[in-house]
Amino acid sequence: MRAIVLGAVLLAVNPAALAQAERPKPTYDFSLPREEKIKLAESAAPPEISSQATVYILEPSGYVRVREGSNGFSCIVDRQSPLNLEPTCFDAEGSRTTLLTRIFAEEQRAKGKTEEEISAALDQGYKSGKFRAPQKPGIVYMMSDLGYLYVTELNRMVRIPPHLMFYAPYATDKDIGSPHSAANMPKIIRAGQPDAYIIVVPGQHTGH
Repeated sequence: MRAIVLGAVLLAVNPAALAQAERPKPTYDFSLPREEKIKLAESAAPPEISSQATVYILEPSGYVRVREGSNGFSCIVDRQSPLNLEPTCFDAEGSRTTLLTRIFAEEQRAKGKTEEEISAALDQGYKSGKFRAPQKPGIVYMMSDLGYLYVTELNRMVRIPPHLMFYAPYATDKDIGSPHSAANMPKIIRAGQPDAYIIVVPGQHTGH
């Protein structure tokens, strides 16, 4: 995702200013009413999908399932960093696999674990078989225009463009022939990891 949102803005970064700046506050608001949290999670996918999906809302104790769906999809507000706000809808395959790691991560944050400890526990979980990478192709909807991502190089929150993600376990940029510098091309996030994805931003290609 970072490859999508950075672009030319990195040219304006002042390293000295970043060193002195305080990190922004987390974007997700735990005090939101329950219905607003549900709407935020549902905003990740078209209503035809999200209205029939299982929904989890994020509370200080971790994720709480508030609705059982009928189409195999699961909608949450993901946080790859505690600062982020990432409305996400996993398909059935992602709900069986990657979603479990997201639930685990928030449970560990609630217990006061550091991000380094959580990352190490996830790595061990994949090695032991507790967690599994997606076993077949599938889709993750992140079509909300309410998402925000913390960009370390800018030390600020950046709005995430609506996009689609496709499972690509352990894939790298080389696998899709798409270096980060290439415009209007798919991108890989979490390259080489079990939960690596190919990202496509609809409507980004202008054609000739």
